[in-house]
Formats: sequence, structure tokens, C-alpha cells
Amino acid sequence: MNTKKGAIITLTAGILWGFSGCCGQYIFDNFNADPMYLTSYRMFMAGVILVIIGFIKTPKAMTSIWRDKKSVARLMTFSWLGIMFNMLAYLTAIANSNSGTATILQYIGPVLVMIFSCFAAHKLPDKREVFAIIMAVLGTFILATHGDVHNMVLTPLGLTWGLLAAFALSLYTLLPVKLIDKFGPIPVTGYGMVIGGATLFIGSGSWKAPMIYDPSCIAAFAAMVILGTVITFTMYLVGVNLIGPVKASMLASIEPVSATVIMVIWLKESFQFLDFVGFMCIFVTVFLLTKKEDSEDV
Repeated sequence: MNTKKGAIITLTAGILWGFSGCCGQYIFDNFNADPMYLTSYRMFMAGVILVIIGFIKTPKAMTSIWRDKKSVARLMTFSWLGIMFNMLAYLTAIANSNSGTATILQYIGPVLVMIFSCFAAHKLPDKREVFAIIMAVLGTFILATHGDVHNMVLTPLGLTWGLLAAFALSLYTLLPVKLIDKFGPIPVTGYGMVIGGATLFIGSGSWKAPMIYDPSCIAAFAAMVILGTVITFTMYLVGVNLIGPVKASMLASIEPVSATVIMVIWLKESFQFLDFVGFMCIFVTVFLLTKKEDSEDV
């Protein structure tokens, strides 16, 4: 029963993450919003909510994290290079391409994590890992050019920010490991979002951005903060607790599928056959690497 419940919760989280990306694209397409401004508001507001949840659920961890200088330094690094970089790169990739393409490019991140892990362990990738690298590169090439080296289908900015989002995702995955083991995920992520959001807000002068009072824009932004950040994060943690991190990460990878389907149906974006081929090349890397992790845990 717990396995079925955990699977449903995790799948729902992945679908909502995909929906959140489409909400970002809706705002960019219809209201000419700046990705930097949108990221700063989204991070700070979601972070404040998570910090409040943290003080309700784990008040000791919320205060003890500030008593360790090394932990504070790691938290700051994670806030800027992990969360802030990841969310800004992802939303900027959406603004310069679309939510489906940006999401699938971001999923090259696990391949980068694997490469970094091999480098840190002073070992070469095995056959499965090499194949995952080849598929990721091939998928990116197909998405960017549709197989024609003389024709860029994606804009250079869309491709660049999509790959930066993948790199940022790898940092987001690797940087907080020790902190989460010591203090738990809610304090680390909540504070990380508040710090990163406040930094970006001040650094970008987000308070100068004209406010958009359109009800549909406000609803889309609220969905990004509540559904796409706070609720999905909490649901994913529940799923990990019920079915384990390996199965949870595999089920959550429905996110790019969700983003693409919602993008086509709701936002009327075109999605060609070669986009689907590139999509599947990258998507299969998630299963290759997750399956490997699963076999190593047995």
C-alpha cells in the first residue's frame, strides 16, 4: 500500500513540476516578464513558506544550522551556485526556447553528476555510463539542429541556457548532500531559496520591475510558487520516504513528459517528430543511470 501511495505521490510531483515550467512559459509569452525578476520573486516567496514549515516541523534544525561556520559557508554556496543558478538558468532557458525543451535539456544534469563522480573517484565510466553520455550528446544535437549541422532549430541562447540549466542541476544535486544529511532537506532548501532569492532580488534591482496585475499572470505565478515549488518539494520528500530515492527519482522524471504534453495542449506549441527523438535520447539516460544506481543499492 505504501509503495502504491508513494508512486502516486511522486508521479504527481513530477507532473506538477512540468506544469510549473509551462506556467513560466505562459508568463514569458504573454507578459514579457524578465526571467531574473521572476526567479527572484519565486525563490524568495517559496523559501519563506518552506522556512515557516521548517520552524513548525524541525525548529531545532532551523536554528542549529547557523551555529556551524562550515555549514553556513556550504549553505551560502548552495544558495548561490545551486538553487539560484539552477532556477535562473532553467527559467531563462524557457524564456529563450519553451518549457518542454528546457526541461529535457535540464535532464542532462544527471549525466554531468555521473561524469563528476567518475572524475572524483579517479575511474573511467563503465559501458552503461558511456552509452548514457553518447545518448545525451546525440539528443542535444538532434534537439538543437534536427540533424542538420547547418541549421540551428534552437536559438543559441535557448541551447546555451538549457545546457547551463543542466550544469546547474548537477550542482544543485551535489552541493547540499552533507548539509541535508546533517540538518534535513527543508531547512537547507528553505534557507537556500530565501538567501538566493534575496541576493538575486537585490542584485538585479527586481523592485524596479513593473508589477503585473493581470489575474491570469498572478494565478500562473502562484502556481509556480505553491504547486511548482512548495507542494511538489514536500510531495517528493514523502515519496522518497515511502519508496526510496532511486524509484522516486525515476518516477519524478515524468516531469519533461508532463511539461511537453501540457505545453502542446495548453500553450499550443508545436513539437515535431525529431524533437521527440531528441527528447527520448536524453530521457533514456535518466533510466540508464537510475537503473545503475538501483542495481548498486541491491
